Amino acid sequence: MKIFNVVIVLVLLSLALTPLPAYALGLEAAIGIWHQNPQGSMAYKETPLSIKDDLKYDSSTKFFGRAKIDMPLLIPNIYLMATPMAFDGSGGKNQDFKFGSRTYTANASFTSELLLDHYDIALYYGLPFINLATADKLNIDAGLNMRVIDLKVEVTQGSVSESKSLAIPVPMVYLGAQLKPVDKLSLEAELRAIAYSTNHYYDLIGRVKYRFFGPAFFGAGYRYEAIKINQQDLNVDLRFMGPFAEAGIEF
Repeated sequence: MKIFNVVIVLVLLSLALTPLPAYALGLEAAIGIWHQNPQGSMAYKETPLSIKDDLKYDSSTKFFGRAKIDMPLLIPNIYLMATPMAFDGSGGKNQDFKFGSRTYTANASFTSELLLDHYDIALYYGLPFINLATADKLNIDAGLNMRVIDLKVEVTQGSVSESKSLAIPVPMVYLGAQLKPVDKLSLEAELRAIAYSTNHYYDLIGRVKYRFFGPAFFGAGYRYEAIKINQQDLNVDLRFMGPFAEAGIEF
């Protein structure tokens, strides 16, 4: 999975720094920071642990990167995104609890770490005629997104330690919309989502983007993620939310 992470980052950087292929019609690439506020709970086999009350995780600010390539007619457009997530803390619980096959003692501090990096590739099309009918003011995209989650949780109390790692591919629906009331300003929304059985994963992004000089732009907005999965005895019900800011180029 670490090799996969490096490949995604190199692809994003190369897209931002190299000329467009002759067959591509446009490129947008950005790097930013997201202030991530975690909520919810997680359990490995047995006892649910609260993110705030038991694990004591604080908010974290991480870099992210994204790139969109607009392709000619009939070839799907491409959207790549890399979103690192990492939280750790020193917590406690007023009763004995189990995490995996290990038992942890009540009223004694423990440390924990949660990694939830994820990497997206979406293939999508702009809905026909909407851009033309609105005089280039509104565009709506629809397609499929594949998200790969690099998930690891670990809880340690003295010599007692347990961890679980998973690499989970998650197919999702992708929807996007861009409204341009004036030439340099755009209001954008993105949705990536899937729901099946008792599991779900929703990722919503709202963005205001302003082109201040040539192809360069600055963007800011809010992002909300909700993930509920139960796989290989790891049960997570987590939410992440917070503002972000980014800078990039658009041709």
